[in-house]
Amino acid sequence: GGATTSKVHAAVKIAPQYSGSTIHVLDASQSVPVVGNLLSKKVRDDYIEKMKKEYDKVRDDHGKRKQKKNYVDIKAARNNKLQLNWENGVVKKPNKLGVTVLRDYDLETIGKYIDWTPFFRTWEMSGKYPDILDNPEVGKEARKLFEDAQNMLKKIIDEKSLQANGVFGLFPANSVDNDDIEIYKDDERKRVLTTLHTLRQQTEKTNNQPNVALADFIAPKESGMKDYIGAFAVTTGIGSDELVEKYERDNDDYNSIMVKAIADRLAEAFAEHLHERVRKEFWGYSEDENLSNEELIKEKYTGIRPAAGYPAQPDHTEKPIIFKLLDVEKNAGITLTESFAMNPPASVSGLYLAHPESKYFNVGKISKDQVLDYHKRKGMSIGETERWLRPILNYDEGD
Repeated sequence: GGATTSKVHAAVKIAPQYSGSTIHVLDASQSVPVVGNLLSKKVRDDYIEKMKKEYDKVRDDHGKRKQKKNYVDIKAARNNKLQLNWENGVVKKPNKLGVTVLRDYDLETIGKYIDWTPFFRTWEMSGKYPDILDNPEVGKEARKLFEDAQNMLKKIIDEKSLQANGVFGLFPANSVDNDDIEIYKDDERKRVLTTLHTLRQQTEKTNNQPNVALADFIAPKESGMKDYIGAFAVTTGIGSDELVEKYERDNDDYNSIMVKAIADRLAEAFAEHLHERVRKEFWGYSEDENLSNEELIKEKYTGIRPAAGYPAQPDHTEKPIIFKLLDVEKNAGITLTESFAMNPPASVSGLYLAHPESKYFNVGKISKDQVLDYHKRKGMSIGETERWLRPILNYDEGD
């Protein structure tokens, strides 16, 4: 489970390779009722058969959609890139260049930015907060759950049982022809600190729609325009393992899951709050911004913060580049596993892009020619590149 997997990926790529049951959940904490169904002698067989039919249909629908789509080669996709205005005034130099470390950040401040709707989804309650509290079917249960969450959040803040650390950096940057983004040491732009690699949409477009890559939102080097980019990593999970273990020793599974759910919400809230400070204060391109929490949740602000492993950059191997650039392990206490998951799990990392027309998008499936191009840019073997990009390949490995 998790945001970087999908039901389609589970049905198409995993289920056919596994003799047992393969079931996707939106969040790992939702696996508890799934495991309960699989262990139940009473419902197990019917549940497995129901899920099998459901995933057979997902696989069939995916196959039909895949057959309908046409793709263009990477050269044609780049020729159809998103063309943005890079005239003077579009780009603002950040008020503070370089790396900034934020340790022991105030949890009470972060808590004000929590989006509670995903919290209820963790407990398999569908509905938008605060409307869910008055839902005729689940309202009573939702209100009790929300009260418990508020009590747990207050306890965490009062006892400082979780620690919030963050680090971000704002750097001079420009995009280059092959969809990469060069990050420079200073505004002289003679020394490249590191290079980010982006992936471009290859589905055939109609109605003058562009084939987009994240690099399109950074001024091209040949334009002569001095552009900038940000990177960040935050966590609210320092101390969560000890807190979870304490509840598990007491056989208190409810509060064990509650701690994880609140830590996750706090991490997303920290990312939201820090992005606001960057826009208004550290970068300062939206100094007059004055948005409510609801407007922040709806992303009414200028700029985006795309993360590696998500639809706009579905490659987890970009995370180590960000971590090295910001020295995340030292500055924030977040590490990466062998599969590039962040530890503590209640952590968020990504980039800051500031162009007024920057937006989130889905790269979708890509073709072999882009994979061959990408493996050279990354300095990775073809096999390794295909392994990490497997969910978005529009061909079978080995073709």
